[in-house]
This record gives sequence, C-alpha cells and structure tokens, in this order.
Amino acid sequence: MATTAAAVQEAPATKFAKDQLKAIIERIERLEEEKKTISDDIRDVYAEAKGNGYDVKALRTIVRLRKQDANERAEHETILETYMQALGML
Repeated sequence: MATTAAAVQEAPATKFAKDQLKAIIERIERLEEEKKTISDDIRDVYAEAKGNGYDVKALRTIVRLRKQDANERAEHETILETYMQALGML
C-alpha cells in the first residue's frame, strides 16, 4: 500500500516542472493576446491614415525602411537602382 500512495503523490521536482510549464504557457498566451491587441491597433492606425488620404502601401514601405540600418538601406537602394537601369526602367 505504501508504493501506491507514493505513486499518487508527485515528487517535488515533478510538481515544480509542471508548475513551471504551466506558467510559461500562460505567459505565452498573455503575450499572444497583447500581440493581437497591438496588431489590431496598428491596423486601426493604417485605416485612419487611409481615411485621411495617405497611401497605406507607401506608409508600410517607409516603416519597413526606417527599421533598416542606413548602410543596409543604401545598399538595397543601390542594388534596386542597378537592376532597374539594367531593365530599362530608369
């Protein structure tokens, strides 16, 4: 009977691992909800900008470009310009 009682009762390390796993999952779920809320807010700002006559595609491009390092951005622009010249687009 003592082995049955021991099997039912969790070892402290196992309980700690389960509690830790549960806490991690709950944190991820909370962050996912915050991410969704922020994503919705960003979508609302773009909708507002569109309502005010701004080109949303251009705004998204500017936001993406501002995230890049200045040297990286210059390199990409140079490559793009080179390709466009090669295709007779400039």
